[in-house]
Amino acid sequence: MPAIAHGPTRQKAVETIKIDAPAAVVWAKIKNFDALKDWHPAVESSPADKGNAEGSERKVALKGGGALVETLERYDDAQMRYSYRLKDGSALPVSNYTSTITVTGEGNTSTVEWRGAFYRAYMHNDPPPEQNDEAAMKAVTEVYQSGLANLKKLVEAK
Repeated sequence: MPAIAHGPTRQKAVETIKIDAPAAVVWAKIKNFDALKDWHPAVESSPADKGNAEGSERKVALKGGGALVETLERYDDAQMRYSYRLKDGSALPVSNYTSTITVTGEGNTSTVEWRGAFYRAYMHNDPPPEQNDEAAMKAVTEVYQSGLANLKKLVEAK
């Protein structure tokens, strides 16, 4: 009996990092939706048209070329968390991408969690290698890991 093929499955990536600084200090560094350029090493600029208001659109220009457009879906300053959706992301091999970044802490130690859910860019069967599930997972994981590592470096240097 022949196998029945199906389209892509939803992928999930979660990265966390511990930072030797109070949660309020870490949150202050990342809380503004347009601040991605201030802590992510791959980002050249990240202006947001409505600041931290839900519906704000962030245009992310990447160093070395490439761009992303993201929309802020939820923002909670008290919970130190925001969620956004990728509106146009040809620089990443993903589609239907949503992400949440959260800061928690106790005393002088914080944990930052960056999580996302997405599908690979190629929505049909038999994707090319650069648009398959593995490529999507690798790209998102690298974005999260490099951003969190640089955030830790920046915050702990002060």
